[in-house]
Amino acid sequence: MDNKFYKTREVIASKLDLPRDILLGLPKITILANNEINIENHKGIVIFEEEEIKINSNVGPISIYGKNFKILFIGGNTITLSGNFKSVVYECHE
Repeated sequence: MDNKFYKTREVIASKLDLPRDILLGLPKITILANNEINIENHKGIVIFEEEEIKINSNVGPISIYGKNFKILFIGGNTITLSGNFKSVVYECHE
């Protein structure tokens, strides 16, 4: 049933040319060089370790690998991280 509502919202967003990230709750990720990442529409931090951060989202976990991580800002559904990032991996829900 949830899939039916999601498909309907996706069609509406497409037909009305509305931002999909807002209407569907998709994560919006902005990466500045290799030292700052801003994630909007996240669903919380799953793992915060020395070399990995895992952020939950509607499309599945987002893993960020690197070192020297710091949380610069967290509020509402937005998080900004700094550090030396090596990779960002999307783990999709199947």
